[in-house]
Amino acid sequence: MSITRDEVAHLARLSRLALSDDELERFAGQLDVIISAVARVQEVAAAGIPPMTHAAELANVFREDIVVPPLGAEVALAQAPAAELGRFRVPRILTED
Repeated sequence: MSITRDEVAHLARLSRLALSDDELERFAGQLDVIISAVARVQEVAAAGIPPMTHAAELANVFREDIVVPPLGAEVALAQAPAAELGRFRVPRILTED
């Protein structure tokens, strides 16, 4: 099956693309090559091969959800280099001008 210049012009019109005559000729040749390649792929003997969603087998990679109590503010602040008023104390990086 060969795609014609008129078919490319029709596709361009549907896509609202303004193509020159040179572009229509060039794209007709390129689309013909692409369609031929897809046709060759469809000819592959795939009888007995189940459809796949991935090239490699996938297994559940997620761990079980285990509920653990939260660390707590007191414990977290106890391990901080500096704390003040129940918050982490950090060096000032902005100055007020």
